[in-house]
Amino acid sequence: MAEIEVVKEAPITMVELKDKLTQVKKNHELSFRANKTWEYLNTFTKKKSKEVEEVRKKLQGLDILRLKETHIAKIIDLEPKDTESLKAIFASENVTLRTEDLKRVLECIQ
Repeated sequence: MAEIEVVKEAPITMVELKDKLTQVKKNHELSFRANKTWEYLNTFTKKKSKEVEEVRKKLQGLDILRLKETHIAKIIDLEPKDTESLKAIFASENVTLRTEDLKRVLECIQ
């Protein structure tokens, strides 16, 4: 069996994954699992790629050192409405943000 080498690993949002699966679907038939994923993403993603990219740039522009790309992708996907929901995203990580930073993040996504 051939070994697979991971060349690049980067977190993406559900909207970005939906776009990538749509491109693949144009050229190839999706597998059962990929098709189910595509259906799920069509049901639960309402934003457009441009909106996601704008929010990503705003969040990156905050220059919060502890806010990594994985966190940004989670924030965009989950769209928290208040600070408690935003804190819940970071609960499984070893990351704490100041209240001012949490408010700035919420301002960017709303």
